[in-house]
Amino acid sequence: MGPTTTEERAVDELPVPEPPPWPRHGPLLLLAAAVVPGTLLVVLGRWGDSPAMEAWRTVALSVTVQALPFLLLGTALSGAINAFVPASVFRRALPKRPALAVPVAGVAGVVLPGCECASVPVANSLIGRGVAPAAAFAFLLSAPAVNPIVLTATAVAFPGAPMMVLARLLASLAAACVMGWLWLRFGRTEWLKPAVRHTGHEQGRSRWAEFREGFQHDFLHAGGFLVIGAMAAATFNVAVPRTWVDTFANSPWLSVLFLALLAIVIAVCSEADAFVAASLTGFSPTARLTFMVVGPMVDLKLIALQAGTFGRAFAVRFSAATTVVAVLCAVVIGETLL
Repeated sequence: MGPTTTEERAVDELPVPEPPPWPRHGPLLLLAAAVVPGTLLVVLGRWGDSPAMEAWRTVALSVTVQALPFLLLGTALSGAINAFVPASVFRRALPKRPALAVPVAGVAGVVLPGCECASVPVANSLIGRGVAPAAAFAFLLSAPAVNPIVLTATAVAFPGAPMMVLARLLASLAAACVMGWLWLRFGRTEWLKPAVRHTGHEQGRSRWAEFREGFQHDFLHAGGFLVIGAMAAATFNVAVPRTWVDTFANSPWLSVLFLALLAIVIAVCSEADAFVAASLTGFSPTARLTFMVVGPMVDLKLIALQAGTFGRAFAVRFSAATTVVAVLCAVVIGETLL
């Protein structure tokens, strides 16, 4: 070997770092790392084999599997509309008089499917392009609730009960139109602060790329809420004592208010909420109808989306009013038809 250079000698003379001291509770930590995971696996495995856990898994899985095809189709159609249908189509199709534009926009939701997450930016885009806010809000509320995917899912979730599908259609349309007319009468411009958000096709971009991105975002976003909703429904069916359920189920008003609150909290996607409602067998048809009418119009994620898009002043007032209107419409239609 050649002579040692100055740099090499300097490196050799550097002090060798000492290993970090052994933690004071090192043996205990090592023992815990070896024992705790195995213990948890044994405990969870035995708990998972219990009848209650098996029932929980069955309910959660059945709700998810039944709803997944409708969620897939609904988000695909929503992405296609966002990428391929210009927002100007809505403006040209609506009457110029806002009072007439409201029901037309509400009925448009029947033929133009979209999830509630996509309806907020679409409504914002419509307002920015000259559509009356009342009509945009009627579309915002109706599109997730009465589109063909949702109505088909409702028919599958409630086999042999066509009146449930009709009741959902009529109650949701009525609530959307009433909210649009209420905005015309009582709405104030200072409550509404639209944010600048792009929806629809963007010049210079591939429409298929926009469709793929929109579909992927909506499906993953809504799919997460579907799983949470299925888990919540399973937990409700298994963990809540039957006496508690009977307390609410046996009271017409308490059952309606309870399921309305449940719809707001668990925030299930509208393409899947019918299967969750169908699993709540202890409640009356009117109460389950209320769950399906309120959910697509008012839930925690929608309130957050509306607050971020239109402002908190709008979101608080609009969500509170929509809840009251949706519950009343569901009760009136439900008691009439179901």
